[in-house]
Amino acid sequence: MDSQDPVLSDQHAPVTSHQQVPRHLAIIMDGNGRWAQRRRRPRVVGHRAGARAVNLTVDFCLQHGVEALTLFAFSSENWGRPEEEVGALMKLFLGALEREVDELHRRGVRIRFIGERVRFSDAIVKRMALAEAQTAGNGRLHLNVAASYGGQQDIAAAARALAREVAAGRLDPEHIDEKAVGAHVALADLPPPDLFIRTGGDHRVSNFLLWQLAYTELWFTETLWPDVDAGLLQQALDDYAGRERRFGLTSAQIAVEASA
Repeated sequence: MDSQDPVLSDQHAPVTSHQQVPRHLAIIMDGNGRWAQRRRRPRVVGHRAGARAVNLTVDFCLQHGVEALTLFAFSSENWGRPEEEVGALMKLFLGALEREVDELHRRGVRIRFIGERVRFSDAIVKRMALAEAQTAGNGRLHLNVAASYGGQQDIAAAARALAREVAAGRLDPEHIDEKAVGAHVALADLPPPDLFIRTGGDHRVSNFLLWQLAYTELWFTETLWPDVDAGLLQQALDDYAGRERRFGLTSAQIAVEASA
């Protein structure tokens, strides 16, 4: 990927209310199962409905100039769900990879998967790799799918990578700082999320992008994921636009930087 791509800067920049569009949006897509249960349907029906909301969200990001979208599709803890539901989710996941990638590629979307792939079937792992390879040169929207992912798992993997560097004599332990750790977590080449959305009514980050969300603005809604529409996403962006992001500075300092 071109190192000059503007998406790749990982520097925190103070954001004032006139900058209305987050560069990087992260979403926990919660509520598929409850959506189906309220309609007396199997939970898998809710997951199918949730896939439509994913397509709508990708469209919204493309239309509004969002540069990166990271979706929490399947957590490392989700493997503990009933076997029937996990199996149905895997079939939906494989089907989506088979159906959607060509169109996303045509629209300039780069697809990347973060998380541990060892528990996925060979067919899914192959499709994931093909999707990444096919779309690697795209830059209109970076679509990151967290699958078999956990934030603690991510940080632990970064720690192991740094430990190997120390053991090989290539890194002094005294030089391990926030920047060094940040360079080894998932999505290190992207700016951290500006805005985090969680649907479904829960108010927690549930082990999602724990390192990356350190200064992210959080927005929660009772709306279940399959019911998400462009109006709700715009509501989240409008709320984000009214916030002052200080990154530890004062409002007065932010005003000075904005006027410089």
